[in-house]
Amino acid sequence: QVQLVESGGGLVQAGGSLRLSCAVSGRTFSNYAMGWFRQAPGKEREFVASTSWTGGNTNYADAVKGRFTISRDNAKNTVYLQLNVLSPEDTAVYFCAADRIAYGSPWAYEYKYWGQGTLVTVSS
Repeated sequence: QVQLVESGGGLVQAGGSLRLSCAVSGRTFSNYAMGWFRQAPGKEREFVASTSWTGGNTNYADAVKGRFTISRDNAKNTVYLQLNVLSPEDTAVYFCAADRIAYGSPWAYEYKYWGQGTLVTVSS
């Protein structure tokens, strides 16, 4: 069983930065592509970013491209999401997800394992 635990969320002012972490345990982390999704109040879960199992291939939603960066450290079994130039529209619960696919996917249904989420609140 794969377990994912997110951390790093919190309250930040508009224009600020946060770094989210997702620690993975239970299986060989390097065999899993990873994704970050978010869900704002009253909205559906949406794709944010993904990375292949090597970290060599990354993809981003248009809304975060140029501001967010996904990365992974296979030695630490951890994937990160650096959030820069945050705006109130980025307020959401952020989830990491994992599955044994070679490349990250923007589709939530392709990920079998999910964390519980970490709340990011951006004040104006």
